[in-house]
Amino acid sequence: MNFHLTPGAEGLRTRLFHIIFESDTPGAKAFDIALIVAILMSVAIIMLGSIETYAERYGDLFFYLEWVFTLLFSIELILRIYCLEKPTLYLRSFYGIVDLIAVLPTWLVLLVPGAHGLVIVRLLRVLRIFRILRLMEFVGEARLLMDALKRSMRQILLFFSAILMVITLFAALMYTIESPEAGFTSIPMSMYWAIVSMTTVGYGDIVPATPLGKSITVILMLLGYSIIAVPTGVFSAQVIRSIREERYSEEACPGCGHERHEKRARYCLRCGTWLDEDSEDPRKKDDDKKDEAPNNHDGDADKNAPQDS
Repeated sequence: MNFHLTPGAEGLRTRLFHIIFESDTPGAKAFDIALIVAILMSVAIIMLGSIETYAERYGDLFFYLEWVFTLLFSIELILRIYCLEKPTLYLRSFYGIVDLIAVLPTWLVLLVPGAHGLVIVRLLRVLRIFRILRLMEFVGEARLLMDALKRSMRQILLFFSAILMVITLFAALMYTIESPEAGFTSIPMSMYWAIVSMTTVGYGDIVPATPLGKSITVILMLLGYSIIAVPTGVFSAQVIRSIREERYSEEACPGCGHERHEKRARYCLRCGTWLDEDSEDPRKKDDDKKDEAPNNHDGDADKNAPQDS
């Protein structure tokens, strides 16, 4: 996790900490899987409860199941706070706030009249799954994607700024050409039409009526087809770059100067030179031992040779 959490004390609190906040033991993995199942089931109940036919038929069942999950998540939150040395550090974090949001709306319904509308906020429970996945085997993949997104953010923002200018120009042009009866009542409405047309969604609620307006629409659609893949290409390039940096080292070989070796490589791919300059090549030690062995044999032979009297 981004913040450093430590167990409150030895014994039960430490065991709970390893189960709840880690995922490298069978008990911790079982807890994570059970928590994911509980989160998905509670979110499914909230979604089914929003359907009128299901709400009328199974409303009481949904109500009791929701309280069961709320009690389970409340107990889990209490255990998280109990096993930590500094629980306030956890409660101020992003995932701590998400854990509070997972249980507070249901309790507020009992305490605050008119807070029933906050119950829909419980859908934010699904965000807790990202914390669990982060603790499991998806840490490296998530970090790789986030690094690629951060690196490509400036290019993507520049691209969207250019798209916004194009949309504004086309919207102003269509607002001038088309009549309000066609739906172009203002420049913001024309911008809405331009975005819908450029993304080739085409809701059909605003349609140009003049031949010139239709021609401009065709140009905008073709332009949208041409540039819609640009952010994907930029992001993909950064993902590939992150994968290469994750796998390869930028250090050059001390023997031939070749770069981009795998980080786990011990010898140069081209010349076979030992890459770790801070330690000695094991092969050199073996060669020294081999060189010393004949010398020792020669010394023994000199000792065993008969001496002239």
